[in-house]
Amino acid sequence: MLPHFHLNTPLLESVSMSKRVGTTVYLKMENCQPSGSFKIRGIGHLCQQLAGQSRGIVCSSGGNAGMAAAYVARRMGLPATVVVPSSTPQLVVQRLQDQGAAVRIVGKVWDDANAEALRLAETEGLTLVPPFDHPLLWQGHASLVAEAAAALGPDRKPGAILLSVGGGGLLCGVVHGLRDVGWMDVPIIAMETVGADCFNAAIKAGKVVTLEDITSEAKCLGAKTVCQAAFDFSQSGELNIISELVSDQEALKAVCTFLDEERVLVEMACGAALAAVYNGLIARLQKQGGLPTPLGPLLVVVCGGSGINMEQLDSLRQKLLS
Repeated sequence: MLPHFHLNTPLLESVSMSKRVGTTVYLKMENCQPSGSFKIRGIGHLCQQLAGQSRGIVCSSGGNAGMAAAYVARRMGLPATVVVPSSTPQLVVQRLQDQGAAVRIVGKVWDDANAEALRLAETEGLTLVPPFDHPLLWQGHASLVAEAAAALGPDRKPGAILLSVGGGGLLCGVVHGLRDVGWMDVPIIAMETVGADCFNAAIKAGKVVTLEDITSEAKCLGAKTVCQAAFDFSQSGELNIISELVSDQEALKAVCTFLDEERVLVEMACGAALAAVYNGLIARLQKQGGLPTPLGPLLVVVCGGSGINMEQLDSLRQKLLS
């Protein structure tokens, strides 16, 4: 059996978040992964399956998928090219280069970078590592749920799972994981920021749609089109997926509160999920009948993020909160 590139991350109880929500809150700390986010689960699995005899890999990314691809490629002894949009913070570009990746900056949003990655895979014979839309990625991400189930024990399961949605890879992985452990009755609360809300827009339209632009500062949620599989899961009736939006300001305030209370710095893409705890959304969903009362333990996927440091946080505060 091939070794994993990802870690079995801690499942921590948050006393302060539990107090806010009125039920036990468990944090699945994906920020502890070697690349800084959950992405390494799926990307590590995909690269093991597809890139063994590869000339190298190419990945388009807003940051976190690229970090995972660069880390895995370095461990496998393969060259990696990561194509990022111009909205990517310089600190992410530097971290990618520190992992040994060649970085190309193409276009304004991820979709532009992805077109270039597809071209490079075709013309240079590289293995394409998509950031969110591939069944092998979802298989890898499903391990997150299996670990949480093992940590909670056989007689406990969450009342709901709270996560952020960008292109939909984490959502698809969690659905696969719920299926694997027999938790298909557990609701998923899928959070996005206004302006990076391709999943919510698809649900409202009744079909997959493409946003005109990404206007949110949560750049790692910045896919203009959600993957078809994520939309299909939302429509299947097989499980309860609740799609909700928060503002950039709410996501950033959640990042700041999480840093103060839990001593952990995550990026705004992760703050979108955390905001549901801090802004009272969970209680509102209970009041509206979307979630049961009382609610079983809330499992929060702290997806992490490599695109944040104190300088970046201060810049976002000045832009959004001043």
